[in-house]
Amino acid sequence: GGSICMAFGASLEVFTSREFKVSGAIGPGTSLNKHGPNVSDLEIGKGGTNAWSLGALGPETTIAIYFDVTHGNAAIPEGKRRYIQFLTKYQHSSGRTRLRATTLCGPWYNPPTAPDGAPANFDVHNSPVRHSFDQEAAAVLTARLAVHQTETDDIADVLRWVDRSLIRLCAKFAEYNPDDPASFRLSAEFSLYPQFMFHLRRSQFLQLFNSSPDEAAYYRYVLIRENTTNSLVMIQPTLLSYSFNGPPQAALLDSESVRADTILLLDTFFHVVVFHGETIAAWREQGYHEQEEHAAFRALLEAPQADAQLIM
Repeated sequence: GGSICMAFGASLEVFTSREFKVSGAIGPGTSLNKHGPNVSDLEIGKGGTNAWSLGALGPETTIAIYFDVTHGNAAIPEGKRRYIQFLTKYQHSSGRTRLRATTLCGPWYNPPTAPDGAPANFDVHNSPVRHSFDQEAAAVLTARLAVHQTETDDIADVLRWVDRSLIRLCAKFAEYNPDDPASFRLSAEFSLYPQFMFHLRRSQFLQLFNSSPDEAAYYRYVLIRENTTNSLVMIQPTLLSYSFNGPPQAALLDSESVRADTILLLDTFFHVVVFHGETIAAWREQGYHEQEEHAAFRALLEAPQADAQLIM
């Protein structure tokens, strides 16, 4: 009661079990240059440390932590579990200093040795990674890493990296017969990930045409601090179609979704747009929605406007 939803002077420290190490962080944080046994030589983002200063925090603030599995090809003993602990220290708006410890653990998985000549996905049906894969979080982590690489690499190189990462993922976890493209299948846990990468490649984060340096920097800054849901909307905007045929339906981000008798609501996170089809716009200009006998048309016009206000 009476406290603002912010924290100040925040810091984050990460501890891990010995089988993997911290590669770095991407987000609204600065390295505290704290070296420890769980700091990897492979740096991603702000690496070379296991602690970062986060400054002020809000409910929407997020930071991405990347890890490096360092046990090499050596098999991990069966039943061995991995541990991660996040220590977040901050000053509450009441003036008190708080320390929050978040500890996670899970089992390791030892993939069997591939027989000679076996494809990369020979063990796809038994891998627990397949059944626990979070494609939304993975898409956002990939997007943050791609955006971070644009600071030092050419856009063309970053796009090739995104493509190669998607190819490696599909080669490992898709179901297919070698040399038979028609047999290619992705399970439900991976089915949305390729389309996220499709839209990421064409997004304002990696395509700078018609964007000033200031705009590009702003878009990228927002992406690396927002939560997963908001970041996915930035990567793949949502499009809803309103018509007399029923409740709003999700529509494809394609010109075929533009129809004369529908209204479209587009949410890109940065912009919210309501588009009226040709017939809908003509009826609106003629004032049909102001007539009592066309109450259904008035309701159709009001629905996307109300939803747009909720989004904003």
